[in-house]
Amino acid sequence: MAREAPAQQAGGAEIRRNELAVFLRSRRERLAPEEVGLPRGARRRTPGLRREEVAQLSAVGVTWYTWLEQARDIQVSVQVLDALARALRLDASERVHLFQLAGATDPTPAASCPSVTPALREMLARLEPIPACIQNSRYDILAYNRTYGRLLGDLDAVPPEDRNCMLLVHTNADWQAAVVHLEESRRLMVARLRASLAGHLGEPAWRMLLARLEQIPEFRENWERYEVVGNRSRTKEFLNPYVGHLTLEHTDLWLGPQLGARMVTYTPADDETRRRLERLHAIASAVPER
Repeated sequence: MAREAPAQQAGGAEIRRNELAVFLRSRRERLAPEEVGLPRGARRRTPGLRREEVAQLSAVGVTWYTWLEQARDIQVSVQVLDALARALRLDASERVHLFQLAGATDPTPAASCPSVTPALREMLARLEPIPACIQNSRYDILAYNRTYGRLLGDLDAVPPEDRNCMLLVHTNADWQAAVVHLEESRRLMVARLRASLAGHLGEPAWRMLLARLEQIPEFRENWERYEVVGNRSRTKEFLNPYVGHLTLEHTDLWLGPQLGARMVTYTPADDETRRRLERLHAIASAVPER
């Protein structure tokens, strides 16, 4: 039996590669060019996208992607899997399936986060109407209460893998409209991210995030300043789309001895903000949970 184990493992890997090839091909063929901003053209015979178009959207080589659909025995990094998931517009279940077929662990916040315990979720709920969330040092939003979910728009409408404050403040129109001092906030956030990166050099999740952010000119400009700042509490102002102007005291509550996961809270700085937070909580509570 011991001699059969390597052969069985090899057979299992081959089955997974074939399943991955079929899965990628099926998702490529179901996507219309118009859905990803590409022209259809008069001579298109391939259903959905061409292989070279998926490769272009994912920023990988055409030959390399072709080998994937041919079930070749090649190594696939989590960064490439993440890029393919985005290019092919995979939903949460399909993304999980993609990583499972590739034998990889999804490092994004879309995957389950065991550090966010039921007790922490209960604490978030008990803080209402104070907006609160749990973030890691990459600015991934791992959990949040209902008031925080409506603080800068509708966070529930954002796919879990995109719930990252740095991404949202650079790419999401609702977040950009809600942050009163947008450019200053972006610059400080980038400087904090730069400081946090020192303890996570080479980690796949960090490489994936930076690869996305470096495509954004506004982020890249601040990143290239190489400014570094530590974590600190400060007053923030938001123009909430539901209740108007809010002045809030931002506080980080660290969940362990290392500066990793933290509970972020926004307490009202004045009575008017307190009343508006109560209205915001009422609005958020009236919306059915998704």
